[in-house]
Amino acid sequence: MDIEATVIQLLGRRAPEASICPSDVARALAADEAAWRALMPQVREVAAALARSGRVVITQGAERLSPEDVDRGPVRLRRGPGWSKAQK
Repeated sequence: MDIEATVIQLLGRRAPEASICPSDVARALAADEAAWRALMPQVREVAAALARSGRVVITQGAERLSPEDVDRGPVRLRRGPGWSKAQK
């Protein structure tokens, strides 16, 4: 199970301006509801690391969040300014 690769893969399949929910990542990795819900903290940790590197941006509504705020309610993941590095 590679959470980072799954984030990159899911975002790469979407239009450049589109976003994904962290739960999309967890659901891609575990079909059972209890299992994907258990993955959510790890998915958010990986999303925060990707945001720190600039490969993704974490948003809540129209607001861009700091990676440290990833656990603050429903968030979305978008391609960040360092997205091209994610493809390598």
